[in-house]
Amino acid sequence: MFELSALLAFAGLALVMVLTPGPNMIYLVSRSICQGRKAGLISLAGVGVGFFFYLFAAAFGITALLFAVPFAYDALRIGGAMYLLWMAWQAVRPGGRSPFQVRDLAADSPRRLFTMGLLTSLLNPKVAMFYLALLPQFIDPQRSVMLQSLLLGSLQIAISVGVNALIVAGAGGIANFLAGRPRWVTAQRWVMGGVLSGLAVRMAVDARR
Repeated sequence: MFELSALLAFAGLALVMVLTPGPNMIYLVSRSICQGRKAGLISLAGVGVGFFFYLFAAAFGITALLFAVPFAYDALRIGGAMYLLWMAWQAVRPGGRSPFQVRDLAADSPRRLFTMGLLTSLLNPKVAMFYLALLPQFIDPQRSVMLQSLLLGSLQIAISVGVNALIVAGAGGIANFLAGRPRWVTAQRWVMGGVLSGLAVRMAVDARR
């Protein structure tokens, strides 16, 4: 149904997207280091379900409707920005802990890990924009649009989940590096808070296309 060159091009775009730092990567890395690899994988499962939500939404045309209604898009965008700001505050507040700091961090239950991963994915409108902007460019309208959308979306999810799983598996190395280095931990807290705040501002002011 697809030419090899088209699949490779789409796979390359999906790879670039997953390697670009964003809310999903930040949450997965921080949770993996704070609570362990298993917690990171459970969180990744939630993120993956969020991908599937946008995949089926795109396949059934709901995503197009979401972007056609300004209030619906703005509600998602602002909600995501507020969530990122909350995460930034947790990183820099007095007595707060770095998301990369393992010691004395309360463990979340598997249900909460999954839910937070799902929310992190759903509250990221960039994921929806990826499907809305890229999928139509690789779809042949003379063939089944829904089937092509599902196939391409599944490829994107496979790449994203696979790469993120590798990131989760290697996150423990960062914890070992930060162990016994309080200055590094403090600096990381403020850097992380700044990154999260910047992402929140960017998301809040991002114009609907």
